Amino acid sequence: MSTNEVDSVPGDENQETTGPSFADLGIDDRVLAAIADVGYESPSPIQAATIPPLLEGHDVVGLAQTGTGKTAAFAIPILMGLQAVGKAPRALVLAPTRELAIQVAEAFGRYATHMPGIHVLPIYGGQSYGVQLSGLRRGAQVVVGTPGRVIDHLEKGTLDLSQLQYLVLDEADEMLKMGFQEDVERILADTPSDKQVALFSATMPAAIRKISKQYLHDPIEITVKSKTTTNTNITQRWVQVSHQRKLDALTRILEVESFEAMIIFVRTKQATEELAEKLRARGFSAAAINGDIAQAQRERTIGQLKQGALDILVATDVAARGLDVDRISHVVNYDIPHDTESYVHRIGRTGRAGRSGEALLFVAPRERHLLKAIERATRHPLEEMQLPSVEDVNAQRVAKFGDAITENLASANLPLFRKLIEDYEREHNIPLVDIAAALAIGSYDGDNFFMEPEPEPERRERMPRERAPRRFEGEERPQHHRGTGEELATYRISVGKRHRVVPGAIVGAIANEGGLRRSDFGHISIRPDHSLVELPAQLSAETLEALRRTRIGGVLIQLQLDSGPPGHRSLTRGPRRDRDGGKRPERRKPRS
Repeated sequence: MSTNEVDSVPGDENQETTGPSFADLGIDDRVLAAIADVGYESPSPIQAATIPPLLEGHDVVGLAQTGTGKTAAFAIPILMGLQAVGKAPRALVLAPTRELAIQVAEAFGRYATHMPGIHVLPIYGGQSYGVQLSGLRRGAQVVVGTPGRVIDHLEKGTLDLSQLQYLVLDEADEMLKMGFQEDVERILADTPSDKQVALFSATMPAAIRKISKQYLHDPIEITVKSKTTTNTNITQRWVQVSHQRKLDALTRILEVESFEAMIIFVRTKQATEELAEKLRARGFSAAAINGDIAQAQRERTIGQLKQGALDILVATDVAARGLDVDRISHVVNYDIPHDTESYVHRIGRTGRAGRSGEALLFVAPRERHLLKAIERATRHPLEEMQLPSVEDVNAQRVAKFGDAITENLASANLPLFRKLIEDYEREHNIPLVDIAAALAIGSYDGDNFFMEPEPEPERRERMPRERAPRRFEGEERPQHHRGTGEELATYRISVGKRHRVVPGAIVGAIANEGGLRRSDFGHISIRPDHSLVELPAQLSAETLEALRRTRIGGVLIQLQLDSGPPGHRSLTRGPRRDRDGGKRPERRKPRS
């Protein structure tokens, strides 16, 4: 295996370089035209290093972080080499999440704009089989899918990989973390041996190295060395604000900061809906996306964001994974992430393709240690910002009021309304300034036009703690997630030790197909023929239905609430037992 190393800055897919141009890489004129349409001027380091060997027919292992331009690095050479004959797929891209699968499919579509006859089809969990079956019957030269759904189609006989020329594993390390190793190896084994393979990963753990040696033929390894873990085009700031003051702080920032589109990250699905509703009540164009939202609605919401019909998206990490919208100028971490990797991925939604971006981080007083951890990991100190004052907000409101008047003075309808107002003035003998003020009242809420300082929260006197009532043996006790306080329930799935299932495979499959995140999981207990998993008690009907159809290692998990025997707590500790399995005898009190 030959190895090449290049430097890159993650998050920038269109860096200015002194290296070759796209034309220098031997790219087809039709693809060059599509690249020009997208607006890319020069290849990123991973593209410049990867496209030539792929065009020459070599297998490639690319080690690079998210946001370095990997999609174009494999999509462009694949499109140039496709033999678009028949309906069977010629290229298969495996992605760990449905969001990334959609993003990659959209990128293929953009690069194939001037190549009629090339059809791209994403297949993933959470979308109805009907849409995917229709697309496969019509024929798709490029299929982009999640491992679980690809396995489903292979077992149903609806996906034919016998004519495959290209196979790509995108974010391979993430797929393995989510428990898809067995599915990935099964797909690799079921494809033609003479296919060309490209594997992209942020890291090279032993499992990835094993797959590379077993399924790739003398691959060229390309490593993109990151100079920093966050994009230098992103200005990163933080503000200290207590939890109860967050909404007021966010409102002030939205009123004073100039932004085009924004993603606001929160920790829980419930918080996305609540915050979006509160922002709409304050006059902002906001919507929520989370794992409980149907895929069709999610796609409509993101379409509105792209088209400018929506300005603010409130999202969880999982729901926003793979989201790529050029308009996003700001990312706000309303809830600080507990790991630095999530922070890097979040703010990577802005400052893409050479554009500048703004990242704001809300930090509660007790969360300063998380801020320090982010700064250490990213090697980038964040700048502390001061919240806009009430006076700043009110000055901005007055300025926007004046701007609206100036804009309307240029309207073609001005003569019509001027005549109507002049007639009203003559008929009622009212000064023009009063008429103008009355019209403004119809457009603005005068009682709330100026922001008032929020009252200080009342201090509550400490009351003596009451002892919680004693619970009796066998009485059910609601379980709560250690980190979020969200109530959990125990679910039963039809895979266990005899299926060689491991906790990572359970978490990966359920999180991907159900739109959940790892922090939504409680205890997992793997039994001989089934497993018990703690998940949020209030799962939506759509999520439950998707999870019932989910497979792990090709076996339907048939997720359902676990009833258990009466008085039985499936995942909570019972009486202590000796090593031989018997109950320990109670310790006797010494005789006096």
